[in-house]
Amino acid sequence: MRSKRSKILGAALGYLIFFVTVAVIISVAIAVYVSAEKKFEGNFGMIFALMLLTVVFLALVCIVIDVVRRKVMVERSVQKILDATGSIAGGDFTVRLETAHPYGRYDEFDCIMDNINKMAAELSRTEVLRTDFVSNVSHELKTPLAIIQNYSAAIQSKSVDENTRAKYASVLVSTSQRLTALVTNILKLNRLENQEIKTEFRKIRLDEQLSESVLRYEDRIEEKQLEVECDFDEITINSDPDYLEIVWSNLISNAIKFTEPGGKISISLKSDGAAIVKVADTGCGISKETGEHIFDKFYQGDTSHAQEGNGLGLALVKKVIDILGGEISVESEEGKGSTFIVKLRSAVL
Repeated sequence: MRSKRSKILGAALGYLIFFVTVAVIISVAIAVYVSAEKKFEGNFGMIFALMLLTVVFLALVCIVIDVVRRKVMVERSVQKILDATGSIAGGDFTVRLETAHPYGRYDEFDCIMDNINKMAAELSRTEVLRTDFVSNVSHELKTPLAIIQNYSAAIQSKSVDENTRAKYASVLVSTSQRLTALVTNILKLNRLENQEIKTEFRKIRLDEQLSESVLRYEDRIEEKQLEVECDFDEITINSDPDYLEIVWSNLISNAIKFTEPGGKISISLKSDGAAIVKVADTGCGISKETGEHIFDKFYQGDTSHAQEGNGLGLALVKKVIDILGGEISVESEEGKGSTFIVKLRSAVL
């Protein structure tokens, strides 16, 4: 961005050039008038004609200089900007403009070009994300739809016995539930990103909300015979309970899903200027590379898809935490489990 000092110096230089140009024109006109008066003493008509020609000539010189100045300093830059914006409007986000001056000495046109370059880069990144999003959504939709189609056809066969039919029906139910969860998460994420859901902050007993969230998964916990350790301090914060429920549901659900039967899940709530929630498990853990992308949309550390999921849960969690003004991070080691840490900067009451 152009500095304030550079702007002042540029403006001063422009005024100086204008002042010198006007001074030169006036000086030339006066010199011509003095010479004409001496040469054509008393001949007013000749003096007037000569001065008229002089003024016309000087005006033409000024016009030529202004045309050249506009051509070099204005029209060339404007044309570059028009060409670039036209290309961007046409879908070419690879456009980049070269500024006329080095950084720190930008004029207004350089600032516009720099902003266009940033805009094009952001649009390019967004387009890549959009393309990946559509590709991933198509993949995630195609798989359960194919299962539903195949099992629906199989269940209609007269040769299938009742036990097999019941198994196929169970697969259809679980697959349709997975499909419903995918569509629901996509809609939630879209509404969050477009800020269609407004936050409603109010006082929340965070320890009570966490306890209720754990109890919702009691059946799944018992089914996998997991040990659950909860350590909650009594903390009241000012936040949106519906948003927070999305966070706790996803983190606890993931901890249960990725912990082997007989494993352990630990959930704690402490206060250190902010409300700090930790959800730890003794599951498979994740690599450092996976940890760097774990909050990206549709990113799945388990590329084999052995665990059910669509890679949207943690993207939702990250978006919610950002909206609530908090932070989320993960500490993990392959084979030793993962710990998700949520810090809520909302006022701890």
